[in-house]
Amino acid sequence: MRVRIDRHESSDQGTFGRIYFGDHTLFTGELPDRGNSRNRSRIPEGTYEVDWTFSPLFKRFMYLITDVPQRSGIRIHSANFMGDKSKGLKCQLYGCIALGERVGYMDKQKAVLLSRPAVSKLESFLRREPFTLEINSVELSW
Repeated sequence: MRVRIDRHESSDQGTFGRIYFGDHTLFTGELPDRGNSRNRSRIPEGTYEVDWTFSPLFKRFMYLITDVPQRSGIRIHSANFMGDKSKGLKCQLYGCIALGERVGYMDKQKAVLLSRPAVSKLESFLRREPFTLEINSVELSW
């Protein structure tokens, strides 16, 4: 199965886009682009294999994005905030990808919302099987 993320906007508040799988679309949140810097940046665009593995940090099975250049431990999980901490923004990520059913605002900061149900939808649809993830930057034209 191929899954695609199209990134649509990035700022100090995070990188926001959409993830497409089957006939489903959800929203994504990632850290801002900080040159692939560990724990501060989103991962580079590209195509990655994603496996269902046990996370010692989260103490449960979840998706792991493999073979990210100069990075490890990049997961897909629930989170709301992905802002640049050095700018005083809230952040719950260290390079991972968060999913949400919507994008909105929490505490005056842009966030992905309804994250846990979104992650459950992806995991259920893909039956916790490995998949290929393609990440692109796509400008929206309104």
